[in-house]
Amino acid sequence: MHSQDSSTQVNFLFRDGHSESFKLPISSQEFQQQLESLLAKPWLTFHLRDQTVVISTAQIMKVEIKPPLSQLEGEGIFANSERVTALNRGAR
Repeated sequence: MHSQDSSTQVNFLFRDGHSESFKLPISSQEFQQQLESLLAKPWLTFHLRDQTVVISTAQIMKVEIKPPLSQLEGEGIFANSERVTALNRGAR
């Protein structure tokens, strides 16, 4: 059995506007190590209890990951960022 620290929630947002979310039985560190190679593959496959889901990576526009992948560093990676919404835009 996996502890809470060893699972990662991934939300894929697609070009057509819909999204799919999955809870993966791996830590965010393990997911981070695989992320670049996963997104380079043409298809991702998720085996669920009752079905298998296959996703075309060419259709993915955004990937949201919880918990955050705080170990990612380098060009194009912005630490300590905050999401601005209509409710908090201009609140500062």
